[in-house]
Amino acid sequence: MCRTAVFFGDELARYGFGNFHPWHADRIFAFWIKFRNDRLDDSIQVVIKDPVSADEESILTFHETEYVDFVKMSSKDGCGFLDTGDTPAFRGIFEASSFIVGTTLECLTLLMKRPLEVQHVFNPIGGLHHARRDSAAGFCVFNDIGVAILIARKRYGIKRIAYVDIDAHHGDGVYYEFEKDPLLFMADVHEDGRFLYPGTGSELETGIGEAEGTKLNIPLAPNSTDTDFFLAFNKIEKFIDDVAKPELIILQCGADSLDGDPLAHLKFTPKAHRYATDILHKLAHKHSTGRLIALGGGGYNRTNIASAWTEVVKSLLAKPRPV
Repeated sequence: MCRTAVFFGDELARYGFGNFHPWHADRIFAFWIKFRNDRLDDSIQVVIKDPVSADEESILTFHETEYVDFVKMSSKDGCGFLDTGDTPAFRGIFEASSFIVGTTLECLTLLMKRPLEVQHVFNPIGGLHHARRDSAAGFCVFNDIGVAILIARKRYGIKRIAYVDIDAHHGDGVYYEFEKDPLLFMADVHEDGRFLYPGTGSELETGIGEAEGTKLNIPLAPNSTDTDFFLAFNKIEKFIDDVAKPELIILQCGADSLDGDPLAHLKFTPKAHRYATDILHKLAHKHSTGRLIALGGGGYNRTNIASAWTEVVKSLLAKPRPV
């Protein structure tokens, strides 16, 4: 029986930029209401976990000291922006961001714990894939993905890691920070950067030097549907199965790729999230002893968030497809 930990708590809701910003605290509650309405909280396979804060040393595994100090200073006065205008500061933003990182790291800890309590984990407010080592970007303050990748290697000796990103926006903060890393296998299907922030993720971007061929970017045209996604994800399945052969899989399952999102132009349904998670669930049991971390990522239509993320959890609770 596959058991999955799902993180929920007010500490995760603190990561929000106000009522007039697309990323508001209500995102996690939209998911939680649907999660409970579908009675997933009653499942014996689900373990509800409280958020955890990261210590500064862990954050500095990925981020530069000067930038972390800047976030701490901005957190005290809550004024201005952490980037050029997308990511406003607010009082307590350092602490709120630390809970995002810490909860994703707790996901990793649970997967490496012995005796094993859970095989899969979901942090709905994780997946801040635009943050760079020295700067915020695109609503992302600290890159919990980058921190988790480096901690997985440093603390647990995990080398081959597959990072799969199905958010509408290209995961540039992960791609460029690991562009030369031959053991970080990244597959990213997203809206073509010619039409959407951050404007990156060309199919020609496949890694540099020793890492050439370890990155797979699949840009899709605006208005692409589930059919286009399924075709793209079949390439990702082959890439993960034949090339990556990972010891750990991380899925960033942003819901902004669904039809009706106010910031993107793709036309997926929640079936796309179920399809992707079903495949990665299967591959996790084949290659990674089941270790799969799912992170909520973006998404600004509350109905879409609720539907997509509950499909991800339902897939993790189901019996994995035959290998």
